[in-house]
Amino acid sequence: MVVRGRLWRLSNPALKENERQDLVTALMNARRAVKQAKGDPSATTVARQSVDAAKVALGERGPVWWDDGAPDYNRKLAKNTPYREWFEMLASSP
Repeated sequence: MVVRGRLWRLSNPALKENERQDLVTALMNARRAVKQAKGDPSATTVARQSVDAAKVALGERGPVWWDDGAPDYNRKLAKNTPYREWFEMLASSP
Protein backbone atom coordinates (compact mmCIF):
# COMPACT_ATOMS: atom_id res chain seq x y z
CA MET A 1 0.00 0.00 0.00
CA VAL A 2 1.25 3.51 -0.73
CA VAL A 3 0.35 6.54 1.42
CA ARG A 4 1.79 9.92 0.48
CA GLY A 5 4.50 8.24 -1.56
CA ARG A 6 5.56 5.79 1.17
CA LEU A 7 5.23 2.04 1.00
CA TRP A 8 3.36 0.47 3.92
CA ARG A 9 3.11 -3.21 4.68
CA LEU A 10 -0.35 -4.76 4.65
CA SER A 11 -1.62 -7.47 6.99
CA ASN A 12 -0.51 -11.03 6.48
CA PRO A 13 -2.96 -12.56 3.98
CA ALA A 14 -2.40 -16.01 5.52
CA LEU A 15 -4.25 -14.99 8.69
CA LYS A 16 -7.64 -16.62 9.10
CA GLU A 17 -10.44 -14.08 8.73
CA ASN A 18 -11.68 -14.47 12.31
CA GLU A 19 -8.11 -14.12 13.65
CA ARG A 20 -7.49 -11.05 11.49
CA GLN A 21 -10.75 -9.48 12.65
CA ASP A 22 -9.90 -10.12 16.31
CA LEU A 23 -6.51 -8.46 15.80
CA VAL A 24 -8.07 -5.47 14.01
CA THR A 25 -10.51 -5.09 16.90
CA ALA A 26 -7.59 -5.20 19.36
CA LEU A 27 -5.76 -2.59 17.27
CA MET A 28 -8.75 -0.25 17.22
CA ASN A 29 -9.22 -0.66 20.98
CA ALA A 30 -5.53 0.10 21.53
CA ARG A 31 -5.75 3.21 19.34
CA ARG A 32 -8.72 4.42 21.36
CA ALA A 33 -6.70 3.77 24.54
CA VAL A 34 -3.89 5.97 23.17
CA LYS A 35 -6.37 8.80 22.65
CA GLN A 36 -7.88 8.35 26.11
CA ALA A 37 -4.44 8.22 27.76
CA LYS A 38 -3.45 11.74 26.71
CA GLY A 39 -1.74 13.45 29.62
CA ASP A 40 -0.90 10.19 31.39
CA PRO A 41 2.59 9.09 30.26
CA SER A 42 2.45 5.59 31.72
CA ALA A 43 -1.01 4.87 30.27
CA THR A 44 0.15 6.26 26.92
CA THR A 45 3.17 3.95 26.95
CA VAL A 46 1.01 0.91 27.71
CA ALA A 47 -1.51 1.86 25.02
CA ARG A 48 1.21 2.40 22.41
CA GLN A 49 2.72 -0.97 23.29
CA SER A 50 -0.70 -2.50 22.68
CA VAL A 51 -0.90 -0.82 19.27
CA ASP A 52 2.54 -2.15 18.38
CA ALA A 53 1.69 -5.67 19.56
CA ALA A 54 -1.47 -5.74 17.43
CA LYS A 55 0.40 -4.45 14.37
CA VAL A 56 3.15 -7.07 14.81
CA ALA A 57 0.51 -9.81 15.16
CA LEU A 58 -1.19 -8.57 11.99
CA GLY A 59 2.15 -8.65 10.16
CA GLU A 60 2.24 -4.90 9.55
CA ARG A 61 5.40 -4.59 11.67
CA GLY A 62 8.08 -6.93 12.92
CA PRO A 63 9.38 -9.94 11.02
CA VAL A 64 8.22 -10.20 7.41
CA TRP A 65 5.45 -12.67 6.69
CA TRP A 66 6.47 -13.45 3.11
CA ASP A 67 9.04 -16.10 2.26
CA ASP A 68 10.23 -15.19 -1.23
CA GLY A 69 13.31 -13.36 0.05
CA ALA A 70 12.09 -9.91 -1.03
CA PRO A 71 13.37 -7.15 1.24
CA ASP A 72 11.04 -5.13 3.44
CA TYR A 73 10.60 -1.58 2.14
CA ASN A 74 8.03 -0.65 4.79
CA ARG A 75 7.90 3.13 5.36
CA LYS A 76 10.35 3.82 2.53
CA LEU A 77 9.62 6.35 -0.17
CA ALA A 78 8.49 4.37 -3.19
CA LYS A 79 10.68 6.52 -5.45
CA ASN A 80 13.77 5.27 -3.55
CA THR A 81 12.99 1.57 -3.96
CA PRO A 82 12.94 -0.94 -6.81
CA TYR A 83 9.21 -0.17 -7.05
CA ARG A 84 9.90 3.33 -8.42
CA GLU A 85 8.68 2.63 -11.97
CA TRP A 86 5.54 0.89 -10.72
CA PHE A 87 4.78 3.81 -8.40
CA GLU A 88 5.37 6.42 -11.13
CA MET A 89 3.06 4.50 -13.46
CA LEU A 90 0.46 4.22 -10.68
CA ALA A 91 0.75 7.93 -9.87
CA SER A 92 0.31 8.94 -13.51
CA SER A 93 -2.83 6.82 -14.01
CA PRO A 94 -6.13 8.76 -14.05
